[in-house]
This record gives sequence, structure tokens and C-alpha cells, in this order.
Amino acid sequence: MVYSGKQRKDVILERVYRNGHVLVKDLAIELSISEATVRRDLKTMADAQELELIYGGATLKRHADFSFRSKNILNVEAKRRVGELAVGLIQDCDQIFLDSGTTTFQMAGLLKGKRSVSVITHSIRLAEELSAIPDINIIMLGGQYRVDRMDTIGPLALEAMEQLRGYRAFIGADGVSMDFGLAASDIESSHLYRLAVRHARETILVLDHTKFEAPSLYKIVDWEAVSTVVTDQAPTPEWREFLKGKKVSLVTPEVQEENTESRI
Repeated sequence: MVYSGKQRKDVILERVYRNGHVLVKDLAIELSISEATVRRDLKTMADAQELELIYGGATLKRHADFSFRSKNILNVEAKRRVGELAVGLIQDCDQIFLDSGTTTFQMAGLLKGKRSVSVITHSIRLAEELSAIPDINIIMLGGQYRVDRMDTIGPLALEAMEQLRGYRAFIGADGVSMDFGLAASDIESSHLYRLAVRHARETILVLDHTKFEAPSLYKIVDWEAVSTVVTDQAPTPEWREFLKGKKVSLVTPEVQEENTESRI
């Protein structure tokens, strides 16, 4: 694969955020480019304050930003695939809740072509993306604005959520486990998502495959509250058996292909 300059930068940032550092020789092999080109890319990114140069490579900046922007870089292709599968579950005239996570954000641009869909969200970034799509009704939750995450949280957001019913909730999670359920990395998000799930007529969990191995701190809900899991690749047999036992439907590219073949 031949990478453009932007694609190389995205790959480098993803590796830095995932591992904390990168090496010139490893990137040259992975991207099929010269070490000189890698060094130029790293120098440009260091000048833009996106990483710090070290001998033989680069490292995560001190006080690194794990905001919406940085999270959006991680596993971006997997999140796009999840977004495509999730949007396939949305019908015209649906009323849905989308959280402020980077996986649900991938759904926004894919809603083009859907008719009369109402979207409840607390994400400023998501609302801006949806505003360019005709025939989408946006219901924005108020509250305390978090600059780093570009969303609203707190008592006002919870109060607004209390007034809403009958929608389908599409939520992500920072991690999941069989015994603890769905979890978030911050308490404010966990409170809001728990309330969103409580008032929803159906809850669809959207997450990339890495979240099955990354339990997080603050509980959102138990598995009994989830009807469907949408992910980019089939989880382990143990997880598939667990979800089947909880009567949770599983949507993956493999399942979608099997369903398509069965209709031919």
C-alpha cells in the first residue's frame, strides 16, 4: 500500500498514542518508505507539537492530549467499519441517541440518505457534523461544556435526558467485561449514558474489537440492558458464547456477509 503524507501522519500518531513511542526503522518497514522520509515526517510533526523527537524515533508529548482528537486517531479504520454497520440498523424516521464518543462520531456522515431521523446528542462536534445533512433533526442536550471532549455533561444534561423517551440508544464504551458490563473512563459520561440507556426502548453498543480486552473504571450498565453489539470483527468464541447466553445480538462484517450470502 502506498500511503499519502496525511495517511502516514495518521499511522504515526496512532502508533505513538497506542505505544507511547515509535522507532524510525520500524515505521520505515511498516510504511514501505525510507528512513529519511520517516525522519522528515517526524520532524514536521514535532514542529507542530504533535510529538517529541528522541534518538532513533519519537515519543508521546509530556502532558499528552487524550481528547476527542487524539482518541479519534486510534483504530480509525475499525471505527469507520463499526459506524457503517451501525448506520445500517437505522431506519427512516428513527429517533436515536448518539453519545459523544469517536465511534459514534463515525456514524454522523453516513446518515446522508436517511429521511426524517431525529438525533439526540450531547456532542458539539457531532451536532456540527450532522448540521450539514438535510432532513436530520438535532436535539442538543445542554450542560457543562467540556472543551477537550467537545461535549456537555452534568446536572443540566441529565435533566434534559430525563425528559426524553422512546428512542434507540447507540452508545460506545471505553471497555467491557463479562462480569462488570459496559464501562467508561470518566464518571460524568457513565452517569449520562446510564440514564440514556434507562430511557431507551433499545440499546445498541458500538465498539471496536480492542474494547473487549480493555475493562474500564466507571460502570455504565449490565449486559441485560443491551440488545445488540456492533463491532468490526468477530470477538473470541468465549465472548460469542457469552453474548448468546445474554441474548445479545452480534453484528460484525462476518455476520453481515453470511446474511447477504443466505439471501442469494
